[in-house]
Amino acid sequence: MNFEFTEEQIMIQQMARDFAHAEIAPSAVERDLTGEFPHEIIAKMGELGLMGMMVSPDYGGAGLDTVSYVLAMAEISKVDASVGVIMSVNNSLVCWGLEHYGSDYVKEKYLTELASGRKLGAFCLSEPEAGSDATNQNTTADKDGDHYLINGMKNWITNGKNADYYLVVAQTDRAKAHKGITTFIVEKGMPGFEQAKKEDKLGIRSSDTCSLSFENVRVPKENIVWEEGKGFNFAMATLNGGRIGIAAQALGIAEASLEAALKYSKQRKSFGTEIINHQAIQFKLADMAVKVDAARLLILQAAAMKDAGRPFVKEAAMAKLYASKIAVDCALEAIQVHGGYGYVREYLVERFLRDAKITEIYEGTSEIQKIVIARELLKSVS
Repeated sequence: MNFEFTEEQIMIQQMARDFAHAEIAPSAVERDLTGEFPHEIIAKMGELGLMGMMVSPDYGGAGLDTVSYVLAMAEISKVDASVGVIMSVNNSLVCWGLEHYGSDYVKEKYLTELASGRKLGAFCLSEPEAGSDATNQNTTADKDGDHYLINGMKNWITNGKNADYYLVVAQTDRAKAHKGITTFIVEKGMPGFEQAKKEDKLGIRSSDTCSLSFENVRVPKENIVWEEGKGFNFAMATLNGGRIGIAAQALGIAEASLEAALKYSKQRKSFGTEIINHQAIQFKLADMAVKVDAARLLILQAAAMKDAGRPFVKEAAMAKLYASKIAVDCALEAIQVHGGYGYVREYLVERFLRDAKITEIYEGTSEIQKIVIARELLKSVS
């Protein structure tokens, strides 16, 4: 068992860290207040290869492994989880699925633009009545000659306002239940495709989340991803990898919380000494450090198994379940270490808590992760 990163992985991690501090950090607080989408930052990330990290260079990607992606995701999210989730969706939920399941036509027309960062993608699965129950798709796609007419509504779509291409999961044959679900690529600007107002969220406020409506949106059959009836399988396979990305986002938030608490505790004095010398604070820092390291190991295990071509469904769910929990835990403890200062925006840790909470909800709630883990465990019982 080798716990050392390769030179390339270390270089990617350092590049992401330097970029995050130089390009993302200066505007992170202001964008959290205003909700402004980081257009220029995302464009620069595309130029650096951060928006299609695991995609082959044949299609405009960086051709890197999942471990490198995890390291970069954590560094970006440590500074701004809003930018982290934009990066995660484009990499994990859009580019990965298109490369593995898209036709040559789809790869050449859409994947190349997305992986290079020239275009941005969104993953559209959730609906008003289909959150955790992804089989309950009410959005429909009816065949019309060489096209399909899409009708329905999607909710909680990250990059919903600013994406160029949307992977839309729709019911093509209700009689077949989940085997009658298909995924389509919808382009911004197609007639009948509309975006609702941006949601005013608790956290990750600089990323855009909105509802989407489809009224007889005419999509060519060539825009089917994989094949008709494979949309549910596509969504589940994509989400399995996406959970590693969100786990890395949560890890970044937890690491930032620990670093902020450690820094503050070495500066703040009470009872005649720095508070880091008080055992009560030392215990908090020690607990946070253990949780961060444990989460990191779970995430790297899932990433390494994915890179090795081994089944990683259980490991990805475990990584997301634990990393999202400890992101919230560490942010709460960081606020406690800061005392009253932790409750105000100036000291940043309150943002870490607001950003952390969503990691327990999207790309499968913590409760769904437990179901996934339990099902995988049951498979191993002879």
